[in-house]
Amino acid sequence: MTVIQKSIEINAPVSEVFTYFARPEHMADQFPENMGLSVIPVEVKNGFGVGTIFRISGDFDGKKLEWDCETIDYVPMRKIVAKMIEGPFKSWQITVDFEELGEKKSRTGMTVEYDMPMGPLGSFMDKVKLKKIAERGMENGLYRVKALLEGTGSIPVYITLDAYRHILKEKEKLNCSVSEAIVKIIQQSQQQHTVKA
Repeated sequence: MTVIQKSIEINAPVSEVFTYFARPEHMADQFPENMGLSVIPVEVKNGFGVGTIFRISGDFDGKKLEWDCETIDYVPMRKIVAKMIEGPFKSWQITVDFEELGEKKSRTGMTVEYDMPMGPLGSFMDKVKLKKIAERGMENGLYRVKALLEGTGSIPVYITLDAYRHILKEKEKLNCSVSEAIVKIIQQSQQQHTVKA
C-alpha cells in the first residue's frame, strides 16, 4: 500500500477551509488544468456528509482513470474521509484533516492511501511514476487552495474577472478573507432582494 501525506498552514479560519474542502467538486480546482480532472457529485447526502457519492476522472500521465468514491467519515471542522467504492485501484482512500491554529489560521493535512492493481507490475509502475505525480499534485493542490483562500491566488474558473475584482475590493474594504467577502456580498444581495420584495 502507498501512503502520501502533505500538509499546509493557511491564513484563514478553519471554518472557511473546511467549507471549501467539504464540497468534493472543489478537489478538481487543486490540480493542473492539463489533467482535466473533474469531480462530480453523483448522490449528495447529509449536506455533502457521510454517504455522499462522487465520481473522479482525469488524465494521469496519459492514462484516463475514473473512479467513484463515498464519504465515509465527516466531522465538521475536523475531518473528511472518502474511499473508492468502484474503480481501477485495489483500494483508494483520502483523508483531509483540519486543525485550528488561531482565529484566522489553520493547518490542513491530506493523506491518500492506495493499492495498485496488477501485483508487482502495478507496484513498480507506482514507484517509478504514479507516486511522484500524486505527490506533486497534492502539494501543488494545497498551495493553490492556500492562495485561493488567502486571496492571493489565481481567479477560480467559475467566476468572472469583474466579479473577482469586486470580491477583492470587498476583501480589502472589510479587512477579511476572500471567503468572508463572498459571504458578505451574498448577504448584501439577499438583503437588497428582500427590501425590493
